[in-house]
Amino acid sequence: MQFNHKQPELEVRSKKIIEVDGLKFKDLNNDGKLNPYEDWRLSPKERAENLVSLMNLDEKVGMMLINTRQMGLSQEDKSKTSHDGVLDEGIVEKGESIFAITKIYGSTHTIEKLNLRHFILRDNWSSAQMAEWVNAMNEVCEGTRLGIPCLITSNSRNENTEFVFGMNDAAGIFSTWPGTLGLAAAAKGDIKNGGDASLISEFAKIARDEWDATGIRKGYMYMADTVTDPRWQRTYGTFGEDPEFIAEAIGRIIDEFQGESIGKHSIAMTTKHFPGGGARENGFDPHYKEGKWNLYPTPGSLETYHLPPFRAAVEHGTSSIMPYYSIPSIKKSVVQEFEGEDIPFEEVGFTFNHYFINHILREKLGFKGYVNSDSGITSKMSWGVEELSEAERFAKAINAGTDIVADTNDVENLKSAINNGWISEKRIDEANVRLLTEMFALGLFDDRTYVSPENATSVVSNPANWDAAYEAHKKSVTVLKNQNQTLPLTAEKLDSKKAYVEVFHKEPERATSYTEDARKECKELGHFTLTDNYEEADVAILFLNPKSGAYFSATPGLLELEICENKTETALDGTTYQETTLSGMDHLKEVADSIHSRGGNVIISVNIIMPWILGNIEPLADALITGYDTFYKAQFEVMAGNFSPVGVLPLTLPASEAVIAVDENGDCVSRNDVPGYDKDKYMPEGLSYAYKDSDDNIYKLGHGLTY
Repeated sequence: MQFNHKQPELEVRSKKIIEVDGLKFKDLNNDGKLNPYEDWRLSPKERAENLVSLMNLDEKVGMMLINTRQMGLSQEDKSKTSHDGVLDEGIVEKGESIFAITKIYGSTHTIEKLNLRHFILRDNWSSAQMAEWVNAMNEVCEGTRLGIPCLITSNSRNENTEFVFGMNDAAGIFSTWPGTLGLAAAAKGDIKNGGDASLISEFAKIARDEWDATGIRKGYMYMADTVTDPRWQRTYGTFGEDPEFIAEAIGRIIDEFQGESIGKHSIAMTTKHFPGGGARENGFDPHYKEGKWNLYPTPGSLETYHLPPFRAAVEHGTSSIMPYYSIPSIKKSVVQEFEGEDIPFEEVGFTFNHYFINHILREKLGFKGYVNSDSGITSKMSWGVEELSEAERFAKAINAGTDIVADTNDVENLKSAINNGWISEKRIDEANVRLLTEMFALGLFDDRTYVSPENATSVVSNPANWDAAYEAHKKSVTVLKNQNQTLPLTAEKLDSKKAYVEVFHKEPERATSYTEDARKECKELGHFTLTDNYEEADVAILFLNPKSGAYFSATPGLLELEICENKTETALDGTTYQETTLSGMDHLKEVADSIHSRGGNVIISVNIIMPWILGNIEPLADALITGYDTFYKAQFEVMAGNFSPVGVLPLTLPASEAVIAVDENGDCVSRNDVPGYDKDKYMPEGLSYAYKDSDDNIYKLGHGLTY
């Protein structure tokens, strides 16, 4: 089949270009002839099949691993770099860092000797510097036996966020939008106002152009998980708790990032975390053993709430799917069905789970792409198969349908599983064809191997992209409570009144620097007369950034959702400990009381990265709003009335600790597998799940006031 007749512009740095039939092709294996895999007129699949037939076992094994790779600019010892400091050639011994599960070699050795071709970039340098790095990596790749290029992957880079290793690796270089929950709040607000979710499409289209120009061609995004357990640490990275909306958002994301099919300017998507990570056991995260279970105590919950967004991802042609670390629990679940068939629960992590990957994902949902494991499944997060050796874990995952294993360069154990006869060559070839078909479709073998750093700079610095992002920040702001029309604070209402601005955070030093930022952004707006003495202020604008728990380690007890300081908690082992989600609570109350004593107004903005319990905060506020890693300036604009509030809650905020209480058997009073808006169906009599404020507003999915 002749796929494409238009001569692409080819660039080579070490191999030659040959002419056949008056057309130019790269001679990637240096044999002076045109091999099918070098022929851009053929389909990606035909080329992939030909290339796999030419690859040796080491090359196939390397293709099935993806590892984090840092840029030379991040290497402190410049003698350990190559290509004018662009590539990192340092060696990290096993165990030296969280991702050094095996010994990490330099970039050139990893490409030439370990044969890896998939890399995760977590560094955050300028777009031009990232483009230069992608080019240097591909230059090394081109010089190898078959000239197979590499594919660079990243987590999301377009959302405003605090850096958290392995989740929020990078922000601020590409156009910076609110967090994923903020995109959901804004788009759901547009829908409520009679519009649609096209804000999500615009976001994805702009981000796609920026990634494409920089040469990062694959995204570990977005999360299609439905939030059902309120204590889940990953809530902020989701689109909330409404499966229908999440499905639409994921479809729009894939349509814009990938296009109708994967092509030369697509960003290939990895939708995660199949079959939905939201059904946690009381918020514990599967990055550590306490969180290894997914619970389904409610009949039909898996099919009703958790799988619909993944069905949408498959229908829109997502290039790959990432299964979650967790294990479906038999003991704490009831039998779940999918399309009328009972689902047998094998108690192993979903990446090892043959039924979920082959029967549900491939056969029932019709998924055609490849399966990309989450990081560390053969070494650290190998739930349900802990007793197996690392080579056996590779065999279990790959035979279950996983095609590429993430964040490892452990070629030895994968190769030994194959040499022991535990994985067939047919299965290895199948995985390689799937992985290479994507690389061919992306144009990486042809005219998209190298990118222009100058073009990357011009695309990423386009002011229109940043303007669109800022508009989304304004739209994300959600007004929960507005007593006696406190907002908007129009010029007439302010009338020479003084405003006091302060930011509160779990970490006091961050609170100080963020307060400076917020005051600066408030001044830029030129609407408020600021004072830094709250005792002379008539209005206080207080931003709260609570934080709870940690991503890679369990809290001693249940994760705290109340906004509190030095609260005494009981650990799972019965001992007590202190928990703080926000520092300076006494000071916060002092400021509010001082303002109220003079008849002034207190406006509180809470940053929603989790469904906080607001009982300690809401009574202090005349107006209560939420942002989602939303810029301060955008929030000031909404408060000032320059912009009418649009945002609505993408998830339900719990009423109190009572509605998420967990008994001595570990059973939660509200269902772990059911979203907030539906939890009341299963609550004990007399308990309502959603928070109700002093004005009788109910903080349920979709709540948001306007003016």
